[in-house]
Amino acid sequence: MISRNLDKAKSAFAGKDVEASRLAHDVGGGGGEPHRSGGGQYIKSFVYGGLDGTITTFAVVAGVAGASLSTSVILILGFANLLADGIAMAFGDFLSTRAEQQYAAGERKREEWELENHHEGEKKELREIYQEKGLTEDDATTLVEILAKHPEVMVDTMMVTELGILEDDESPIKNAAVTFVSFVVFGFVPLFVFVLMRVTGMEINALPWACGLTAATLFCLGVLKGRFSMVPWWRSGLEMVFLGGLAAVAAYYVGRALESLA
Repeated sequence: MISRNLDKAKSAFAGKDVEASRLAHDVGGGGGEPHRSGGGQYIKSFVYGGLDGTITTFAVVAGVAGASLSTSVILILGFANLLADGIAMAFGDFLSTRAEQQYAAGERKREEWELENHHEGEKKELREIYQEKGLTEDDATTLVEILAKHPEVMVDTMMVTELGILEDDESPIKNAAVTFVSFVVFGFVPLFVFVLMRVTGMEINALPWACGLTAATLFCLGVLKGRFSMVPWWRSGLEMVFLGGLAAVAAYYVGRALESLA
C-alpha cells in the first residue's frame, strides 16, 4: 500500500501547489492507495475506444451527408462502421496487450535465469547502468548490493532500468471488452438524431444536431483523457473537438467531391 493519494498528488502537480503535494504524500493527508486500483487500469481503453468510435462514426455521417445521400444510407453505413470497426479495435487491443505481456514475461524469465546463473555478471551490469546515469562507483555498488539481497526486486529493477519494460496486470480480454463497449456506445452518438428521426418520423436537419452532440461528447472524453495525460482539461477537450471536426470536415468534402464525380 502506497502512502500517497495519487489523485491528490496529480491535482497538486497540475496546480503547482507544493503544500497540497506535501499533504498528498502524507499518510494522514488523504489516506494511502495502491498505484492502481479497481478498474482504473482500463480507463485508457475506455477513453480511446470512445474517441475512436465517436470520430470514425461521425466521419462516416459527415461523408454520407456531404454526398447528399439519404438517412437510410447514413444509418446503414454508420451501424456497419460501429460493428466492424468496434470488433477490429477490440481485437487489436486484445492482441497488442497480450503480445506486450508475453514479451515482458519472456524477458522476466530470462532476467531471472541470468540472475540465478550469472549473479555477479548481472550485478556488474546494473552497476554500469547506474554509473551511466551519473552515480559514483561506490554509490552504484552500494545500491546494487542492497538490491541483490532481494532477487525479485533486483529483477524488477533490471526490467525497468535495462529493458525499459513497465509490467502491468491488465486482462487482454477485459481490455478488449472495454474498448468494444466504449467504441459502440460513444460511436452511437453521431447516429442518435438520425435514429430518432426514423423512429419518430420527425423532419429536421439532423446534421447540425449530430455535430453538436458529437462535439459535446468529444469534449467530455477529451477532459477525461486529460486526467491521465497531465494536460489541462480544457486544452485536452478542445483538442479532441478540433481533431473530430477536422476529420468530419475532410469526410464531408470528400463526400461532396465524390457526389459531383458520380
